[in-house]
Amino acid sequence: MGSHVSKQMERRKSVGSEKQQLHQLHEERGVTFPGSDHRPADRKTWMSSLDLQRLQIKSIVWPGTHDSGTNKVGIRFVSRPFAQCQSCSIYRQLVLGARVLDIRVDENRRVCHGILTTYCVDVVIRDVKRFLSETQSELILLEIRTEFGKNDPPDFDKYLADQLGDVLIHQDEGVFDRTVAEVLPRRVICVWKPSKAAPPGPGSPLWSRGYLKDNWIDTDLPMTKFQSNLKHLGEQPPVSGRKYFYRVENTATPQADNPVVCVRPVTGRIHGFARLFIAEAFNKGIGDRIQVFSTDFIDGDFVDACVGLTQARVEGKA
Repeated sequence: MGSHVSKQMERRKSVGSEKQQLHQLHEERGVTFPGSDHRPADRKTWMSSLDLQRLQIKSIVWPGTHDSGTNKVGIRFVSRPFAQCQSCSIYRQLVLGARVLDIRVDENRRVCHGILTTYCVDVVIRDVKRFLSETQSELILLEIRTEFGKNDPPDFDKYLADQLGDVLIHQDEGVFDRTVAEVLPRRVICVWKPSKAAPPGPGSPLWSRGYLKDNWIDTDLPMTKFQSNLKHLGEQPPVSGRKYFYRVENTATPQADNPVVCVRPVTGRIHGFARLFIAEAFNKGIGDRIQVFSTDFIDGDFVDACVGLTQARVEGKA
């Protein structure tokens, strides 16, 4: 018992120390980067406000949500706090400016996070279609994967192709060099990551898992995650020559051996340092690697940071 308490105290000290390190870095370096002062007039249509003839797919800084379909996961006030990573619907996330969705499904086509389930994936598709119907030039990067330990939904690739149809941008590495204007009126890059089923091939309406990569670090220590994100980002080629999307997740994850196991307070340790991450990437000379940037409980300031950097790239300032 005594060793357990001692271990918990050490963990709390580590968390506190790492939070202080991030605050200190913020004070020393600041959060200025190309486009950091930009604010879109309307986050719902932020892509449309840019020069679509010049905005290449590879140059977009895509604001995304981590575990996007968890706003109603589990049982409210009981299991939900341990798995909820977003507090608003898929549609509201898109309206707020998110352009990358991270959806996990089970064999019954229900969205899930680990063992907890929520609504059917039809709800996600419905919200995506609603958003597309209300906008003209906003693109979405939709990642759908079979949750770890679950079986693939039967014929799910056909379901996605049938549901999204003509809005799908087909798998083609040439897309990265095209502009938004050149891919319109198609609007959705859908990356399907099955557990065992055959992956989508070249020319397919869907994209295979290798086109959306990341280096997930499972930790509740904010500075550890921050530094790991920088390290792995620096190992990627610049977006100018990259033929895949690379995602950085500005998140921290509850751990079983830590007394704080609810998502919001844990991920809150790093949540407010998104702008610091972008600024620090530029300080280290790797700002040209940033592409997909995701977070828990997405907010307007997170979106603005990504849009600002995108605007700077369009203007040739980053």
